Amino acid sequence: MFAALMFTSKLLMEFLPNVHLLGMFTVMLTIVFRVKALIPIYLYVMLNGLFAGFDVWWFPYLYIWTILWALTMLVPRNIPKKLAAVVYPLLCGVHGFAFGALYAPAQAFFFGLDFEQTIAWIIAGIPFDILHGVSNLFAGLLVLPLSKLLDKLLKRSGYGN
Repeated sequence: MFAALMFTSKLLMEFLPNVHLLGMFTVMLTIVFRVKALIPIYLYVMLNGLFAGFDVWWFPYLYIWTILWALTMLVPRNIPKKLAAVVYPLLCGVHGFAFGALYAPAQAFFFGLDFEQTIAWIIAGIPFDILHGVSNLFAGLLVLPLSKLLDKLLKRSGYGN
């Protein structure tokens, strides 16, 4: 269900370039489900490929979301709430700002770019990465309240961690 929610939210927001809730969902699911969060993350990646085609744009998705998941896993589970309210949005924002640079190795590989061409590709995408980072930062403000709500709902239903 979360993979479908991630995919649907992305489709509904496609009219806005690089603005989506995927980073927020990735961090939120990682906080609540930890390692099991990889299941909806990779189901989302597969849905993307199934609906839009498994082309060269898709392959970086195999590692880009895992990087955000891994960074979230490094945040201590018992982080103070006030600090978490800052850390999680920043984590989402940094991932958005770095998206082009994270995507670049695949671009270089698939299109035979040398180092200078790869750097040029990253620089050309900076305006999109800025929009991506800022929108992820704001979406990241939802991480803490939604993860608390999800955790509460899971515990109430008997599926809590």
